Amino acid sequence: MSLPGPDQGDGTYRNPVLNADWSDPDVIRVGDDYYLTASSFGRVPGLPLLHSRDLVNWTLVGHALARLEPAAEFSRPRHDCGVWAPALRHHDDRFWIFWGDPDQGVFQINAPGIRGPWTRPHLVKAGKGLIDPCPLWDEETGEAYLVHAWARSRSGTGNRLTGHRMHRDGRAVLDEGKVIVDGDRIPGWFTLEGPKLHRHDGWFWILAPAGGVATGWQGAFRSRGFFGPYEERVVLEQGATDVNGPHQGAWVRTQAGEDWFLHFQQRGAHGRVVHLQPMRWDDGGGWPVLGADGTPVAAHRKPDLPPQPPAVPATDDDFPGGRYGRQWQWTANPRDGWATQHSADGLRLTCVRSAAADDLRRLPNLLTQRLPGTVAVAEVDLTLHSEEPGARAGLAVLGDAYSWIGLQRGTDGGVRLVHRFAERTAGRERDAAPSHPAPGGRVRLRVGLGAGARCRFSADLGDGFRPFGLVFTATPWQWVGALLGLFALAPAGRGHAGAATFTQFRLVPLHRLDPQHRFDPQHR
Repeated sequence: MSLPGPDQGDGTYRNPVLNADWSDPDVIRVGDDYYLTASSFGRVPGLPLLHSRDLVNWTLVGHALARLEPAAEFSRPRHDCGVWAPALRHHDDRFWIFWGDPDQGVFQINAPGIRGPWTRPHLVKAGKGLIDPCPLWDEETGEAYLVHAWARSRSGTGNRLTGHRMHRDGRAVLDEGKVIVDGDRIPGWFTLEGPKLHRHDGWFWILAPAGGVATGWQGAFRSRGFFGPYEERVVLEQGATDVNGPHQGAWVRTQAGEDWFLHFQQRGAHGRVVHLQPMRWDDGGGWPVLGADGTPVAAHRKPDLPPQPPAVPATDDDFPGGRYGRQWQWTANPRDGWATQHSADGLRLTCVRSAAADDLRRLPNLLTQRLPGTVAVAEVDLTLHSEEPGARAGLAVLGDAYSWIGLQRGTDGGVRLVHRFAERTAGRERDAAPSHPAPGGRVRLRVGLGAGARCRFSADLGDGFRPFGLVFTATPWQWVGALLGLFALAPAGRGHAGAATFTQFRLVPLHRLDPQHRFDPQHR
């Protein structure tokens, strides 16, 4: 049972077309196929790869980055670091992804096909604060170029775009770089970033956002020469709509000759959801016009492409043979033995020992997926197979603050249902509700995800679901939306601490829930 998608079944769609945290999207067309990647920050595997035939119905087909490098730096969670704002391109019969790591520089990987095999990350340009790179192989001149933005938090500078000539093999820049757009020289412009570089109608085009993640706008810049001078125009802004900060994304032209633009909208704990806007070119001045004359559309006719079956990225999982689906990512580079395969269904997570067992935000062994942007219910069955006092496992809503519900082995040998949380500034978690005996060490867990990311936890110990604790409001990190997570852990010590098994993970639209199990996530 999938969450509701954008396809209305009548030739139209409703935004967002990706209703979860697919941050900083970039999209290309290769033949009749469309591919999208997005920021993955510190989660592993990184660089998600999505596929569509109509720009509306998307499926997750894999990831391009198996591990983050340097591996030791990402052996622990670095939630807002890692992979920022990738650019996806197809050149010379290969797929290319460039991205910025704000602490290291500009990286690149490439592959003969979207499913790989992908090369190991190659550092194209080293430096602090280098973000949002985008390459261009100019078929008109035979030159290759690279443009990138700057993170003020790392470099002390920002609001400008730097351009380079680049070696055609994509492995190195050929000069020291030049500021080709300086936002400080444009009245009212700030936080200029996220450039996407194109060649069109004899112009170099840079489509770049400004104004900040939650409140910004989409800009377009054009010049007859790559190094400028550029003229600018605002081509998409909120206007009278409820779509705040509509910006940073991708222009793509269909095989039918239509132009479309995908961008994100920051929605708090739900992260950056993705919208699809129609795009045309102004006959008067040759500038792009996005959405409804420069403001976002809520609904629109679908692109003029062959009809496709409704689809959304997978969320549910039966964990066949102990394997987890593509929708799951670890909060750091994984180690062998965290999840073990077996002959039956169910995710078997080892209770990893940790001195940080009382703060899930510090643990690398959380298996997570994106918090949905729609009202929904997440459910999973849990069995704890550990005799270790303090061993625990559960279902979490993870962000700058977090809360979880699950099972823990007590010092008396019994298993109890526990519900805990940690505030943003707290260094360790505490109880959110009194614990309850859990005979047999089995339970079905649930979290209701209401409007405004208000979450209500409940559990079924065999006599029906009962709510536990108060409403918890999910919170994002600085740049990353909240996550749903599964985990198993144990206090520091020696020896194997057992495991936990999760089965039948489901994300159910709230309106499809069995009436006798419905509840109000807002109720305190």
